[in-house]
Amino acid sequence: MTLLPLPVPAGPTALSILPALQDALAGRAAVIPYAADGAPPVIAPYDPADLPDDLAVAVGTSGSTGRPKRAMLTAEALTASADATHEVLGGPGSWLLAMPAHHVAGLQVLVRSLRAGTTPVVLDGRDGFTAAGFARAAARLADAGTGRRYTALVPTQLGRLLADHVGRAALRGFDGVLVGGSATPKAMHTQARDAGIALRLTYGVSETVGGCVYDGVPLPITRIHIDNDRHVVLGGVMVAHGYLADPTLTADAFTVDPEGVRWFRTDDLGHFDDDERLVIDGRADDVITTGGLKITPGVVEDAIARHVPGVLDAIVIGLPDAEWGEAVCAAVTLLDPTAHVTTRDVRDALRGILPDAALPRRVVTLPTIPQLGPGKPDRAAVRLALHGS
Repeated sequence: MTLLPLPVPAGPTALSILPALQDALAGRAAVIPYAADGAPPVIAPYDPADLPDDLAVAVGTSGSTGRPKRAMLTAEALTASADATHEVLGGPGSWLLAMPAHHVAGLQVLVRSLRAGTTPVVLDGRDGFTAAGFARAAARLADAGTGRRYTALVPTQLGRLLADHVGRAALRGFDGVLVGGSATPKAMHTQARDAGIALRLTYGVSETVGGCVYDGVPLPITRIHIDNDRHVVLGGVMVAHGYLADPTLTADAFTVDPEGVRWFRTDDLGHFDDDERLVIDGRADDVITTGGLKITPGVVEDAIARHVPGVLDAIVIGLPDAEWGEAVCAAVTLLDPTAHVTTRDVRDALRGILPDAALPRRVVTLPTIPQLGPGKPDRAAVRLALHGS
């Protein structure tokens, strides 16, 4: 089998890759999608015998390490994920593509469209994502037919739409709005629910064809296990067959059980709540050790979003501290951009909710949370902002 580089244009011309994607799903030629305005991918030598028989796509992912990897996704994995999504959303429909199609979330919008026999509408975001542009694209989707309508967003996009009455109105026209890529702030979720938007919070990674858990509940094809180190382990037909040209890294992250089920050990920590829904607590490599205690940032972020009035979003990191080893610090954004919260405000609001060691020792208010790729908070930029505060 040969893997073919597939340049993916930005904007509406992204649909030009549909024939190549259809060929990949049919087993005629596997592809490596990449942004057409960037350099073609450099792939280390690999043995074609190591590729899965029905390999369709090797999609890029860097996880939390920044080390480029390409997850090998089969046609079975891609189509099973697309079909399961339609099953839980209420049936096939037409999609609005609002994210780059060389990333797994955007790619799956195209796969779902192919499975549904519909042509997606593509948001032209080359000049930036705006509520007005999204509304125009949503109107084109509505004009194209009377069936069910869906889209997929990252939290930053959702926040911009909720902040604009035109954006909110456009969102209400969808039968399902998937949001993933990073945690959706509690306040944003509440805003969407109160606005009558059919929001579905998704969790997954490129190695699982993107979202495979919706609102804490696994898709019908998904299995979940929490290992002894609290890592979330995802299993099922949608799991990748490892990383292209990297057998060592593949062996570290992927396993196959005696029943033949593939499993992927994520870098995320999690637990099940009282309703047996999956809750993501944060990433293992973001854990903060302060005064000899380990603090998971996601738990602190969730507490800030739930219990500190006026907070829209929060990112928590550890900064070096001579006394504590690391100090818990937070960057927040606010529902009212003209407002302000202090470190004391946050600590007082969380006292008795979190252990004292988890109370932030420094809080900075930012206009927006810096982003690193679709939906990924840029923790290095947040770290610099906190250093300078």
